[in-house]
Amino acid sequence: MFRWSALVVFLATLGISAWRRGQARRAGATIRRSDETPGLIAGRILIAVPLFGGVVAHLANPGWMAWAALPLPVWTQWAGVTLGLLVIPSAWWVLTTLGANVSETVLTRPEQRLVTSGPYRRVRHPLYAVGIALFLSIALMAANGFLLSWTGVALLAIRLVVIPREETELEARFGDDYRRYRSRTGALLPSAGAGFR
Repeated sequence: MFRWSALVVFLATLGISAWRRGQARRAGATIRRSDETPGLIAGRILIAVPLFGGVVAHLANPGWMAWAALPLPVWTQWAGVTLGLLVIPSAWWVLTTLGANVSETVLTRPEQRLVTSGPYRRVRHPLYAVGIALFLSIALMAANGFLLSWTGVALLAIRLVVIPREETELEARFGDDYRRYRSRTGALLPSAGAGFR
């Protein structure tokens, strides 16, 4: 049951992402990942390969990841299912709100606009939050320590490396507008004073 739930959540979320990113590419609105610094590219690979690989291994054959099984209570696996089911519409909402602004890099394009509507009203990086929630939900459904730990590693890398670099780019591109926006929003979760405006 939990493996199939994880498969549905994983494929649905990746499908939404691929479709929306494909639309942005067809509109000519993407920046190549190869334009980023080699360090950032290497870091993405070092984080993404084990995380995606672990998920795919578990979904293909849970026995391959049994070495990292955690004795979690069943309610935590159901919490993972609930979180995963929330990830699917959240991914749709975030990527639809971004539209042609969806990017696979931390770099900005000259025609890029500052998105502050939808989930971006209260959170500056809801796409990263949805990504972390996706892997957390699968780790809980799988009751797998490796996936849970690697999701934590991904969260730290996003919060400590990716977001600061991306925000430097956004501040250089949008100046005071971005600084004001940053002051009233949270990075990955809503800020207490952000409100719904």
